[in-house]
Amino acid sequence: MAARSKARRRAFQILFEADQRGTSVQEVLADQIRLHRADAQQPPVGDFTMQLVEGYAQYVARIDELIATYAVDWDLDRMPAADRSIVRLGAYELIWEDGTPDAVAIDEAVQLAKEFSTDDSPSFVNGLLGRFKDLKPRLRRDVDA
Repeated sequence: MAARSKARRRAFQILFEADQRGTSVQEVLADQIRLHRADAQQPPVGDFTMQLVEGYAQYVARIDELIATYAVDWDLDRMPAADRSIVRLGAYELIWEDGTPDAVAIDEAVQLAKEFSTDDSPSFVNGLLGRFKDLKPRLRRDVDA
């Protein structure tokens, strides 16, 4: 598995853990960093993972607003937890992470859905992130204004 794919997987796991614990992603990220410092057997948190988690944290409210607006027939709190975390991470990377091509951000999110969620999740993630891709210039402009 490529290094960036591993970093995305780790970022997803941090977002998922924060969601399950009802805490901030920054708190879980700090816990993971402390855990590695205390036990070298634990994997370190890489730079790209931190970049994704911290970037997501910067736009968390806007990302949840977008998901709530465009996830047809799905309330954010009724969405499967894995899907919610995958779409949150994918939305951040797609809309605000300029170093990642759109197709890569979507494909990586779909791969996470295949690995960690239901059989219907990959098409749901693909469809929702595809909608964000189409609206990306407007979505960024709305936040940056």
